[in-house]
Amino acid sequence: MRARAVMVLGTTSGAGKSWLATAVCRWAARQGLRVAPFKAQNMSNNARVVARPDGGWGEIGSAQYFQALAAHAQPDVRMNPILLKPESDTGSQVVVCGEVHRIYSTMPWRERSELLWPHARQALHELMAQNDLVVIEGAGSPAEINLHQSDYVNMRTALEVNAQCLVVTDIDRGGAFAHLYGTHQLLPSNERALIRGFVLNRFRGDATLLSPGPEQLQALTGVPTVAVLPYWRDHGLADEDGLDGGRWTPTRSHSTGVSTKIAVIAYPQISNLDEFESLRHLPNVDLIWARHPQELLAVDWIILPGSKRTQSDLIWLRQQGLDEPIRAHALSGRPVLGICGGLQMLGQSLDDPHGVDGGLVAQAGLGLLPMHTVFDPVKVVRPARMRFADRLPSAWSHWQSINWSGYEIHQGRTEMRSSGASVHALLRDDGQPLGWSRGQVMGLYAHGLFESSEILRAWLGSDCPTWDQVFDGLADFIDTHFEKDFLSQWLLR
Repeated sequence: MRARAVMVLGTTSGAGKSWLATAVCRWAARQGLRVAPFKAQNMSNNARVVARPDGGWGEIGSAQYFQALAAHAQPDVRMNPILLKPESDTGSQVVVCGEVHRIYSTMPWRERSELLWPHARQALHELMAQNDLVVIEGAGSPAEINLHQSDYVNMRTALEVNAQCLVVTDIDRGGAFAHLYGTHQLLPSNERALIRGFVLNRFRGDATLLSPGPEQLQALTGVPTVAVLPYWRDHGLADEDGLDGGRWTPTRSHSTGVSTKIAVIAYPQISNLDEFESLRHLPNVDLIWARHPQELLAVDWIILPGSKRTQSDLIWLRQQGLDEPIRAHALSGRPVLGICGGLQMLGQSLDDPHGVDGGLVAQAGLGLLPMHTVFDPVKVVRPARMRFADRLPSAWSHWQSINWSGYEIHQGRTEMRSSGASVHALLRDDGQPLGWSRGQVMGLYAHGLFESSEILRAWLGSDCPTWDQVFDGLADFIDTHFEKDFLSQWLLR
């Protein structure tokens, strides 16, 4: 090992670990260090396509993908060697070094953890050997005493590389000092010795009211509070834990003169929702996460996003009474866009003969595109580059002739059942179909459409900040709000 290791832990899920680790990656990279992010195990249905060491393609959690970009590093599967993709309240698909591992996916958690740790450990040591600094993100809380013995994501990782740790808590939830003190006290003494500072995140109000809390906490633990971070809603990164970490806000408006109202169907197993983050920051867009029929009234666009369980989410959609409003929207000549699982729902039928999408019997789709989907055990994970046709139906004409890059992550094979002139195939750069459109309805297998500046400008006449602008903003934020010289002492000495 030649790198220095630092780690961002949290008192809970949603405390702010992911965005803080991203900010640290950019801050350190701006000092001229060769930096790599690492999270031994992530649980998220937000994933990105990255390179595998063997030259193929795999997937990692979106948080580590963006941390790599913030660090000016090439994202690869070692940065998140274990990815758990929830498929239900009690089960997850296990992705090991970028590839689905079916045996691990069926094993009990404690037994599985001991088998997964060697994969994570090897990836960590490889990154330590190739970089100056490795910025590690923990998961949930390191002080879950019922799981501590088999938890390799937090303190086992920290001890492995002597990582100097921060613990961040969400003060907006309340109980921040109790969370920090309890987390510290529940750790064994050798693990407590690695904690260098506490961070109060999402603070709003008069900072003088915090005293004497930080001072008393330091007296009890020996650990200083090194930063009080103001509440910052629009830093530019998507929430790692879903729709606002469970604090779901159905509507978000940016101005009184909204010109485009977009509803994204928020089914229970929604995936890759981070690709809509750019829409949340455009001044002329009102973005709605829709779960009820009345939320689709008077919207301009309806988007069916990706799903980790397409058929069960389609059943949920019908149970909520959303299917008929979606059809009525399309029949009225207004755009309906399906992405990945959303594309599959737009078709005439879905079949799962191998049980990879939950083992449900074949069911009818929404019938808005003449196509049929069969779920396949082989998962498609690859980058995607495509060009919209030179002539598209009027609903999509603003995207004519535009090239853009995205990514595919899906286990369905979809065939068009009509070759009529009204159906337009949307092609990858290798000539293979990547989606279809008919009139006001379009389906795409590629994610990432709304991360294209050219797409946004052609469609909405505005653009969102570049990723570099977002990352630099994060680095500037922590540089301003951390105690003077702490970051340089923590990261550079």
